[in-house]
Amino acid sequence: MSRTMWIAATLGVVAIMLPDSSLSVKRGSTWTEWWSARTAPASWQPSDTARLGPIAWKSGANGIEWTEIALAGSGEAWRTRVVVARIDPRRVRLRLDTALARDGARWTIDRARPTDVFAINAGQFLQSMPWGQVILEGSQWLGAGRGPLASTVMMDSTGRVSLVHGRGVAERSATWAFQSYPTLLRDGDVPFELQSADRGIDVEHRDARAAIGTLSDGRLVVALTRFDAFGATLGFVPFGLTVPEMTAVMGALGARDAVMLDGGISGQLLLRDAKGDTHSWRGSRNVPLGLVASSR
Repeated sequence: MSRTMWIAATLGVVAIMLPDSSLSVKRGSTWTEWWSARTAPASWQPSDTARLGPIAWKSGANGIEWTEIALAGSGEAWRTRVVVARIDPRRVRLRLDTALARDGARWTIDRARPTDVFAINAGQFLQSMPWGQVILEGSQWLGAGRGPLASTVMMDSTGRVSLVHGRGVAERSATWAFQSYPTLLRDGDVPFELQSADRGIDVEHRDARAAIGTLSDGRLVVALTRFDAFGATLGFVPFGLTVPEMTAVMGALGARDAVMLDGGISGQLLLRDAKGDTHSWRGSRNVPLGLVASSR
């Protein structure tokens, strides 16, 4: 149990106190509830991956597998599709890509090279610049931001990826790194601030979501939600999950540590499958930073 969870338990406030909502997953033609705000766990265990039931993973390019999961939520999230990719950093080369111009941010998934097999918008941003620390090829470009639920996604020279919570990282320890917020999971624990509506984080707002996490075996798991009421054409519409619901998605996917990425109309993802075909889910806003993987 983390220090935060120990304090919460000691104070007798470990019970989740969230606005009423639920999530169901589609299994065949049946919708099955797998998460509810009334019984939301304060800590996610490896066995909780069974909540979503069997997942049909598809073969992507070397080091990548992916799937799409149909969810039914509350309110505007009544039909939500989650695009999920699991990435083995030992079998791909990860990097950060920036694109800035005088008139603002220019990065989109269209910048992916033919040899790139995965791309997603990275971090959060202020106006046209990334928020928080960014390290590019071992050199710090932007300094660390401060916040109680800030996390740094860092990649070292061996390709290992880790999440560091609550602070930036030493420049010498990372080849690539970026900060984002809010933290969703710390070693499986849900941050105290996400367990109730009165702790400084908006736990009611709904939006399209994107998040990144690490699995216990060292792989990355990335999830992007799409509005799914009227098919792929309107998938970019920024209707979707709350922060606690996205936390639940990442916990049920097996993430031990996780942080949100910019969602809304910024969320965008590209991947290539085992046949080399491209699958893309576009946003409608350019961003300053992307996380990209290429084949080793």
